Amino acid sequence: MMTIQEKEEFFCIPHKDNELLDFRAIFGNDNPVYMEIGCGKGELIATKSLVEWDRNFLGIEVKGDRIRIILHKLDASRHANVRLMRLYVDDSVINIIPRHSIRKIFIIHPDPWPKRKHHKNRIIQDSFLDTLNQILRLRGEIEIATDHQEYVMWIVEHFARRKDFVALYEKGYTTLPRAGHIVTYYEEFKRKEGYPPYFMRFRKTDHLPLTAHTPQGDEDDRPETTAGNLSAESSGNR
Repeated sequence: MMTIQEKEEFFCIPHKDNELLDFRAIFGNDNPVYMEIGCGKGELIATKSLVEWDRNFLGIEVKGDRIRIILHKLDASRHANVRLMRLYVDDSVINIIPRHSIRKIFIIHPDPWPKRKHHKNRIIQDSFLDTLNQILRLRGEIEIATDHQEYVMWIVEHFARRKDFVALYEKGYTTLPRAGHIVTYYEEFKRKEGYPPYFMRFRKTDHLPLTAHTPQGDEDDRPETTAGNLSAESSGNR
């Protein structure tokens, strides 16, 4: 069994400011890269990486104690397609994540900053969506979940006034989880309090002019794995 120090050496990516990651060198393959911004207790990345074993997963989390919690859920032999990075994510992430390199981004239950005077702290801002557009591949997707109704409207409105993303749900959101949905600790906790989550999906379009360096998407437009609703418990992780 690996010690927590050995897991840190295997899963955690050291980084330097303004030095781009080389995903081929990190994962040893060219499989599509999925990125989770804010991993919480790690239920999503630890479980989804087992189901979609032919995808690489990069988890970004700013809190060191959460990184250690996630490491306890990972095993090098079962999660060879997972890497973690301790990083505060803002517009400067473009200096670390290569352009057009990410196939899908998960932002699950971000801090809603409910007070109006704190709205400027919300991660979903126009400038941040500009950055996500740059790191996503063509037709790449962003999946977002929150239990805060006003934040849902904020997110939907920010995407609706853009032409480089299209909402994949008619109203911009749904309350119905997709097949294969992974229930996180936070979602379960908030459901018990009477706050069910809202789910949003947005796809990057080809509205903006493509350059010679913009990849034309990849083969990953296949249907999502249908494995029924998953929870952290079903993966054997704690």
